[in-house]
Amino acid sequence: MTGPLSRDGRKVVARNRKARHEYEVLDTWEAGLVLSGTEVKSIRAGAVAFRDAHARAESGELWLHSLHVAPYESASRWNHDETRPRKLLLHKDQIRRIAAKTEEKGLALVPLDLYFRRGRARITLGLCRGRKHRDKREELKRREMEREAQRAMKEAR
Repeated sequence: MTGPLSRDGRKVVARNRKARHEYEVLDTWEAGLVLSGTEVKSIRAGAVAFRDAHARAESGELWLHSLHVAPYESASRWNHDETRPRKLLLHKDQIRRIAAKTEEKGLALVPLDLYFRRGRARITLGLCRGRKHRDKREELKRREMEREAQRAMKEAR
């Protein structure tokens, strides 16, 4: 899903579409990623899967777990481990605040999208609360109502 540059210089590589459906996003942060060379090449090719990916605070650092980055085909034996924990780069005070917020019951740090800005890999993390099944249905109904209202307004013009 490699797209053109957006207004703020982002080149979005992958988006976690399921996250916005499964979770209610309360807050977001942008973080850098510590990657190896083959991981960068694979991410630029769009070979990323967000299934079960989450971030966790461990001993004053933030780590991204279960983000699947496919092996780079041209790398031979020097390839990377596909689901290794990857360190996230944020300021210490941000990490402390995020860690304190994730201690609350029912909140998780979920990656929302992965992109390149000025040649550096960045990830948007969302502080999320899981949605119940009925909440998901209500959200779908609300969106459908908005679409119908937009259609009606468009036809009235």
